[in-house]
Amino acid sequence: MSGGDYLNELNDQQRFAVTHTEGPLLILAGAGSGKTRTITYKVVHLIAQGICRSENILAVTFTNKAAEEMRSRIERLLPPVESLPLVSTFHSFAVRVLRRHADRLGWRRDFSIFDEDDQKSILKRIYEELHLDDAEVPIRKSQSTIGSAKNKAWDPDQYMQKSEDFDAALIYRVYQRYERYLKESNGFDFDDLLLKTVELFSRFPEVRELYARRFTHVLIDEYQDTNLPQFEMARHLASIHHNITAVGDEDQSIYRFRGADINNILRFERDFPGAVIVKLEQNYRSTQNILDAAGAVVSNNLKRKGKVLWTDKVGGEALELFIANDATEEAEYATRRMREYLAGGESRIAVLYRTNFQSRQFEEVLRRFQVPYRLVGSVSFYSRKEIKDALAYLRLLNNPDDPVSLLRVINEPPRGIGRTSVDRLIDHARTSKLNLWQALEDALASQLFPGRMHLALERFAKIMREAAALKEFPVHVALESILEASGYIAALKEEATEEAEDRMLNLRELVTVAEEYSRRGQPLQDFLDSTALHADSDDYDPNAPVTLMTLHNAKGLEFPIVFLAGCEEGVLPHSRSTSQDDLEEERRLCYVGLTRAEKKVHLSYCRRRRFYGGDSEEMNKPSRFLSEIPARLVEQVPSAFQQFASRRSPGGLSIQTYNSVESIRGFLDRKKDQKGGSKSGFKTGAAIYHEQFGRGRILEVQEAGDDLKITVQFPGLGIKKMLQSYAKLRLI
Repeated sequence: MSGGDYLNELNDQQRFAVTHTEGPLLILAGAGSGKTRTITYKVVHLIAQGICRSENILAVTFTNKAAEEMRSRIERLLPPVESLPLVSTFHSFAVRVLRRHADRLGWRRDFSIFDEDDQKSILKRIYEELHLDDAEVPIRKSQSTIGSAKNKAWDPDQYMQKSEDFDAALIYRVYQRYERYLKESNGFDFDDLLLKTVELFSRFPEVRELYARRFTHVLIDEYQDTNLPQFEMARHLASIHHNITAVGDEDQSIYRFRGADINNILRFERDFPGAVIVKLEQNYRSTQNILDAAGAVVSNNLKRKGKVLWTDKVGGEALELFIANDATEEAEYATRRMREYLAGGESRIAVLYRTNFQSRQFEEVLRRFQVPYRLVGSVSFYSRKEIKDALAYLRLLNNPDDPVSLLRVINEPPRGIGRTSVDRLIDHARTSKLNLWQALEDALASQLFPGRMHLALERFAKIMREAAALKEFPVHVALESILEASGYIAALKEEATEEAEDRMLNLRELVTVAEEYSRRGQPLQDFLDSTALHADSDDYDPNAPVTLMTLHNAKGLEFPIVFLAGCEEGVLPHSRSTSQDDLEEERRLCYVGLTRAEKKVHLSYCRRRRFYGGDSEEMNKPSRFLSEIPARLVEQVPSAFQQFASRRSPGGLSIQTYNSVESIRGFLDRKKDQKGGSKSGFKTGAAIYHEQFGRGRILEVQEAGDDLKITVQFPGLGIKKMLQSYAKLRLI
């Protein structure tokens, strides 16, 4: 592609963004407005016009799938060139930098990357060492809190100074020990990959300048999802030339729970003085009715720069609203409609929901109706036990200091090394101040353990010593060899079950993946990095007729038909949405769900739903977001349960039949004081004290006759619902 002909394929705003090549640029790209095309064509323009060479461009996005798509588009558009620009995720770029410079920070370059399961294993061991009780402060809370602290760039001391958590002192001890554990293991967790790269750039100006001078043009996709370390990384990379192009949509910022800061996109002009802003508002995906509905919802947010999406697809079908009696009826309705669409030739349908527990009813009904589907977010290929075991063997070959991998495979397959043996080995490592592998070798050399234990440990050590040379072999050869030498394959063959056969097939597939790296001449380290950075969203299959996924996983995708399920208070928006910022993010999630659709949106909510395996069903109010959609855009689907009689719930809430969006809006107006609080002072977000459970925070207040039904989040104890006349809660 040459001569600038490609510019004729762009609209005016896209063309302006592509040809603006000097200085900071913010592209506010609405849903379906062609942002991938714009950023791809900008890369092509920079190279085709001789503004810079391919190796001077860094394009960063958030998923491996998006990076691969962008890379492929660029390759198709460009004439043959010696090298392609670097298109990468933030984490992959960070790994690339740290593989060259980690030694400056005190790590070896063959560091391991620990995923969420590895983190849990580490924290479980720390809890045992510190004699902590998971019932007091759950491990998952410590893991989440440490991740949140790192997203804010807080080390343990900063966390302790700034945290207002009831359990801060305990988590501080865990965080300190966790950081020591990572250093001793020569490992980084995912958050560290970003933090340590920023630290490297901050402490060593010559390293920062090396990359800032190499990449004279930096383009960042999905900028609204950046957290503080990612923002700092971008700032360092643009510190010399200031040629940074950020592409994003504040209305699709939905990852605050991962540390994403919407303010990064809202204050772009302040962070990068002289920035130019262009808005992409022409939508190429959805009908105008869908855009009007989505725009009406998100316009209620305060934190936004504002866009008005439009399309050539004038009008379009109305959104359909189905009011189900319960989750089974909701799934049955959706499945019947899906069968009609599939019979009519549609081949890509999505069922989107707020939380994973909602998928169960849909899966059961889809199986009953024999409708093929793909569930995104279930156990991914790289999360399967046999795959993680195989990768742990390879990680241990690559980094003998990795205790997580050693502990995973030391008795896998079973070789007589039980929990007692492992605990004694760990104690020896601790008392002798050795890492786990060194402690193993030392214990064997000094005959520290009794005969049977010694022999079992010696067998394992011999396997790993003899396998050490495999690190230099082609990746697939190393993988096949270690699986045979360890006895893993032999154990599966001996088991001779259908499940064992499936596991062997999965391992065969992993070898096939490894063969690709061998053919490209890539070393073991590249293979391990790629598998470590694999994400659930990479498992999306565009050829599946029906896809079930959460709203978070759906961002960036599009489907002709979308079913947005669970449009209820407590589901969407989520029950944990207690602040204005929480509520605005939930509204953005709704916006994302609506704008995934090309032709048709089906909305549904249930009058009753059983939550998280509870013993009883709860009566639900329709989501406030439904009342924000103009009534002219929505048609209610007739239901066999329209004559559902009005009755009183145990909490005193009057349950009625809602026959239109107007009635939903009226219902919410009448009941909004229940959500906001009461004259007694108990209201959403208020801090309270309970004699038995301690401090907590109110999530919801409902009138229950002359009493109050109060939903409270107690740190470490979960969510509890109680009547004030019995609970005797005190405001604090």
